[in-house]
Amino acid sequence: MSDLQRGASAANIARQRRFWNQRAASWDHGAWENPGLVRVVEQVVKEAAPTPNDIGVDLGCGSGQLTLKIAPFVNSIVAVDVSRAMIDLLEENARRSGISNISGRVAAVEHLDLGAASVDLVVSNYVLHHLRDEDKAVLVRHAASWLRPGGRLVIGDMMFGRGGDARDREIISSKVMLLVRKGPGGWWRIAKNAGRYLLRYQERPVSMSAWVAMFEQAGLVDVEATPVVNEAAVVRGRKPEAAGGS
Repeated sequence: MSDLQRGASAANIARQRRFWNQRAASWDHGAWENPGLVRVVEQVVKEAAPTPNDIGVDLGCGSGQLTLKIAPFVNSIVAVDVSRAMIDLLEENARRSGISNISGRVAAVEHLDLGAASVDLVVSNYVLHHLRDEDKAVLVRHAASWLRPGGRLVIGDMMFGRGGDARDREIISSKVMLLVRKGPGGWWRIAKNAGRYLLRYQERPVSMSAWVAMFEQAGLVDVEATPVVNEAAVVRGRKPEAAGGS
């Protein structure tokens, strides 16, 4: 990675940390009852198929919407987030729920360093669209290396591109029409969001096919993408069994 790329990545991490430290409480208040997010979490858990022997990792855990759903079904899970405020809320929510097998870690997922073949399950929900595209691909490769043979990587996220296929165009059209119906306030949001979308600032979603390609390029098998709700989808893949394994 060049010095320029490292600088851009560091700037994005610092921006995300400030943003989510400020937004942690409001996110925690609303995320638990957001129907779309709830459905994506449910699909991630389904695709992850957690088992009692699993050691898991949740990348960008927030205040625990996914971590707390998976924790009761695994041996233990490391919950990672760039925001200290989010980890504090997660730990409070875990205590309130009587869940004690979660280990919170404040770290940027781009800089997370786990041992090779050290975990069985890596999950993430509605987080990685904030990463720069090159950081997404690097993270998928790292996550694949952390998995033991047979381990699973499951990512739920905003997944659409810039109109390259029919699904992309349908998502973009539906978002625009929804805001148009809101009147002048909606028109302003169209202009603001279009700028962010074109400049790839703050939110940087990519298509399901792009995620599938990243999984396959990282050496994962049985890769499958499932649309869930609106612009969201879930992609899963499995680390091949060791030679001689089943």
